[in-house]
Amino acid sequence: MNRDHGSRRLPVIITFIVGLMLTVMPLTESVEPFRPDWLALVVIFWAMQLPRTWSVGSAWFIGIVLDASYGTLLGQHALALCVIAFATVRFHLLMRVFPLSQLSATIFALLALYQFILFWINGVAGVSAPTMTYWAPVITGTLIWPFLFLFLSGVRYGSRSGG
Repeated sequence: MNRDHGSRRLPVIITFIVGLMLTVMPLTESVEPFRPDWLALVVIFWAMQLPRTWSVGSAWFIGIVLDASYGTLLGQHALALCVIAFATVRFHLLMRVFPLSQLSATIFALLALYQFILFWINGVAGVSAPTMTYWAPVITGTLIWPFLFLFLSGVRYGSRSGG
């Protein structure tokens, strides 16, 4: 049974690693501001689907890894990911019955909260960035969410059924 439990965690860990790779992958300057917050989207999905296993603690760890990867203030992304993971876990039963359009609007709000926390921390630290770097990922993340949701739902189903 322990081996079966570990095999169900592997697809989730792989999605986190792929999300981290997509987040830190270099892009051209013209496309960089429009990069979706891949890790935030993956954290929201797994916190909504498996809240007892993947929630605030895993969001904190992933955020620390992201902070170390970006070289930002240590704990900046960790705090923002923890807040959105907490909000997702708090309302996961409600979010799971939302139609995809309403869920996308909720994702927009969670991503906006994530970016606001990063904006606030950067403001306190005296780090300035163009407005586009905060709001463009919210819009692109919301547009990508339905496709990512369907893909990750397939990953979850495949890991549950063993195929």
